[in-house]
Amino acid sequence: METLAGTVLVGESFEPIRGRVVVEDGRIEAVEEAKTDSTDIVLPAFVNAHTHIGDSVAKDAAVGLSLEDAVVPPESLKHRRLQAADRDELVTAMRRTLRHMHRTGTVTCLDFREFGVSGARALRDAADPLAIEPFIFGSDETAVLDVADGYGASGANDADFTAERAAAAERGLPFAIHAGEPDASDIHPALDLEPDLLVHMVHARQDHLDRVADQSVPVVACPRTNAVLDVGRPPIRELLDHTTVALGTDNVMLNPPSMFREMAYTARHFDVSAREVLGMATTAGADIAGLDCGRIEPGRRAALTVLDGGSDNLAGSADPVETVVRRATALDVERVLV
Repeated sequence: METLAGTVLVGESFEPIRGRVVVEDGRIEAVEEAKTDSTDIVLPAFVNAHTHIGDSVAKDAAVGLSLEDAVVPPESLKHRRLQAADRDELVTAMRRTLRHMHRTGTVTCLDFREFGVSGARALRDAADPLAIEPFIFGSDETAVLDVADGYGASGANDADFTAERAAAAERGLPFAIHAGEPDASDIHPALDLEPDLLVHMVHARQDHLDRVADQSVPVVACPRTNAVLDVGRPPIRELLDHTTVALGTDNVMLNPPSMFREMAYTARHFDVSAREVLGMATTAGADIAGLDCGRIEPGRRAALTVLDGGSDNLAGSADPVETVVRRATALDVERVLV
């Protein structure tokens, strides 16, 4: 049994209490109010709801390029770099990124992995010795569903994904697809596939939002990458008013996979509260992937991030939720429980 004391952000509303979290056998046994001298802040570990970890072989290589030149298959700089990388180089690069994510408070990521079965297996091998375990959306072939946790499609304008969607449904695995990133033309076709998850939705209009709500499709927003690629700003407030919205950092080649940076950027540039942003970075991604984490509640998996609330950066902050979302950095992380 282990006890974590300090300010604990409890439940789906992240209500701050002074007290402790009791952990036993990897699960939260109890959350108790109690007197404590600890300045630590205990929160759910982050779930990065959209990544491309394979891009770790080409960090910053595509900065300044358009969306098409940077990442659109099959001839983008990203795909050329991935094709050129040997397997050992790819696995090592992905392992470094996963290790960095874990050290900075992330318990898992929902990764769109390129290159079918071999790509998914490479990511499994990269994660094997680490505490962080990615949720893999495989690609390119239905056989990838033997290895991956779901299927991730590039976009409805790129190919006909009807067979892949059917194969995922037959196995009871989630089907996710990019939509509405360069423009709105692929949003209705993506929704026609009845996906379990949409990524980006930068150019979503009211008719798209109505369908998202009617079909109860969650969305992952990646606002920093959208800004880097200059494709626009996702309507995060409107998306939140219609469905579950999670946060992702997207391509490692364009941005570091920091949920602290993603939260701070989102809180400062969009009409959202700090509590909503923290939920997007924790609870929403966990719920989308069916993971037993994302909230500090008895009975849940003890996937927790502990921040040093007495650090030179965080000491004296008036509101712990605002502090976590707007001010905290990787340097404030004391430990991560998975």
